Amino acid sequence: MEFHQLLGLPKPKHPLIGVVDYSQVKHLPNESAMIFDFYSVSIKRGVSKMIYGQQQYDFDEGIMYFIAPNQTFKVEIDESYKPSGWMLLIHPDFIWNTPLAKTIRQYEYFNYSVNEALWLSEKEEAIISGIMANIQEEYHSNIDKFSKNIIISHIENLLSYSERFYNRQFITREKANHQILERLEKSLNDYFNSDSLISKGLPTVQNIAHNLNVSSSYLSSLLRVVTGKNTQQHIHDKLIEKAKEKLSTTELSISEIAYGLGFEHSQAFSRLFKSKTNQSPSEFRQSFN
Repeated sequence: MEFHQLLGLPKPKHPLIGVVDYSQVKHLPNESAMIFDFYSVSIKRGVSKMIYGQQQYDFDEGIMYFIAPNQTFKVEIDESYKPSGWMLLIHPDFIWNTPLAKTIRQYEYFNYSVNEALWLSEKEEAIISGIMANIQEEYHSNIDKFSKNIIISHIENLLSYSERFYNRQFITREKANHQILERLEKSLNDYFNSDSLISKGLPTVQNIAHNLNVSSSYLSSLLRVVTGKNTQQHIHDKLIEKAKEKLSTTELSISEIAYGLGFEHSQAFSRLFKSKTNQSPSEFRQSFN
């Protein structure tokens, strides 16, 4: 891969998959934006900064992060930086026409920002490193007809454990996650209590995530684990809460309430309300009479 050459490393033993040992890297591109055409899975230690999208993260501890093809990022290297860790590079063609080609797209952490990286415990890092050692051993062995399937099996194992550890992180980082939930509640309340519903319509998942300074995929993953609902469901819950308030405390018509909640057509509002409450807006209002 050209990336090996960029880092001053020998050519990989396979054109579609590579393993990079950061301690062997002779030079890293500094302050230049890069776009991979492959998947990368890394554990990195040392002191450097990576800018990914609009986020910046200081790599002063060992963490794990994932980058999908065609995502832009930039690395800023401290002069005293001594990298350690490893990076697994997987070209999409390597997994083409295999089950992994489909399932890898289901791992949402490939769309997380770098500041949403996976923090591993010592035990978890030992498990991940053990799987990586298996990949390295097979990668450095003589390539035969079994090699690809064996390596893909190890990659699937690696990704499954990573998903498990991310779910653990959502639970154990209680304080940070609790703050995100509080900010989400405030952000939704502010939006629904302003004129934004009429002028802009319902808030999008992307806009809510942007206001919370997290990626939309990370926010939905976090909410599903902590609350059992994704971001869109939280938006709809807030909408139904406001609708019930207006239906029970005002004389506004259904159409007026629908318009005030960002709907162009009252029928769409009524369908959503009934799908969430098993009652039409009129039936809900009548229950208060």
